[in-house]
Amino acid sequence: MPQPSINKCVLAYSGGLDTSAIVAWLRENYHCEVICVTADVGQAEELSGLEEKALRSGASKIYVEDLRREFVEDYIFPTLKAGAIYEREYLLGTSFARPVIAKRMVEIAQAEGADAVAHGCTGKGNDQVRFELTFKALDPRLTVIAPWREWDMRSREDVLAYCAAHGIPVSQSKRSIYSRDRNIWHISHEGGILEDPWVQPEEEMFTLTTSPEAAPDEAQYLEIDFEQGIPVGLNGERLDGVELISRLNDIGGRHGVGRVDMVENRLVGIKSRGVYETPGGTILYRALQGLETLMLDGETMHYKDQLAQKYAEIVYYGRWFTPLREALDAAINVLAQPVTGTARVKVFKGSCTVVGRRSPNSLYREDYATFGADSVYDQSDAEGFINLYGLSMKVRALASAQQAENGTLKAPDYTEFKRD
Repeated sequence: MPQPSINKCVLAYSGGLDTSAIVAWLRENYHCEVICVTADVGQAEELSGLEEKALRSGASKIYVEDLRREFVEDYIFPTLKAGAIYEREYLLGTSFARPVIAKRMVEIAQAEGADAVAHGCTGKGNDQVRFELTFKALDPRLTVIAPWREWDMRSREDVLAYCAAHGIPVSQSKRSIYSRDRNIWHISHEGGILEDPWVQPEEEMFTLTTSPEAAPDEAQYLEIDFEQGIPVGLNGERLDGVELISRLNDIGGRHGVGRVDMVENRLVGIKSRGVYETPGGTILYRALQGLETLMLDGETMHYKDQLAQKYAEIVYYGRWFTPLREALDAAINVLAQPVTGTARVKVFKGSCTVVGRRSPNSLYREDYATFGADSVYDQSDAEGFINLYGLSMKVRALASAQQAENGTLKAPDYTEFKRD
């Protein structure tokens, strides 16, 4: 297929091995100007020096964008409020980072008059989908370039050789064994020895969390304040989202909270083993779930769990900018209106347990729940409720007994109901 004519391309740039090579590859193969975009989503990587590195690789310009607040307020907290967890364990740390980055790339491409955008995702992963669906949703006129689906390099060693041949400065070596993604919410680990699902991760691999065995021998208690499903404070101190998550990461990490080792189903149809560390996020999910038990009635809570599963799929599959996600947000915002209060959690050697919850909107009433006398619940009413609730089971059992006794099921006699 002939390559499209590209004048200017905006590249998602990390300064790592792949994107450093991509700058030169785009110029060599598309003969276009390359503008790099580096998004600070709390990855804690050294962002200084990236401009020089990008320019030395052949870029004409680089944007270094602080997207942490937008990431937390517009992506993390709505997903948290929804209770979305992918396949029972994954708190979606990489999944919802991609649309915020891709959105900013589109904005810069439009401001710069670029006609293409590019990313360094491989053809086997989910991230290519997340980036490109965002591009399609926000500006489908942009040409998307995915070098890993085009070039003839097939390994990190090939890319290292390409960089060496083109004089591109890179710091990676062949000894790197893990593929990692980090932001303010989590860090993920894939590849290397983790590709064998039987092999236990090496303790040296973990970055944000202490081993539970080596965590403090004394538990720590935290009080987390929520307003309409959004966390707003810690231990009585009101905090913005970035600071709150950062503090909980430190606390949870110190106590070994938030490790997940799972085999997940990628959108592209293959299974992948990933190890995740989400200390602060794990604490927030547990706290919110504990608080919701006070003010969400049973039917509402059970239905919200169904919405949460669908929301998780939307985020994981890269369909953030869709009417369905907006509709789910609208529903969840209604359900979250009464979710204001405080959850008290205990963190200890890898565990996070809700040990207290309070809210001005609580539906829990001690005087109703007590086993003692009360003026609201008449226990004699339970007999009629049980008779009606179990009527279908009773009818089925009677019919089965009659059939077992007579060998056949006797037809009901409706004659007494006939009119004269």
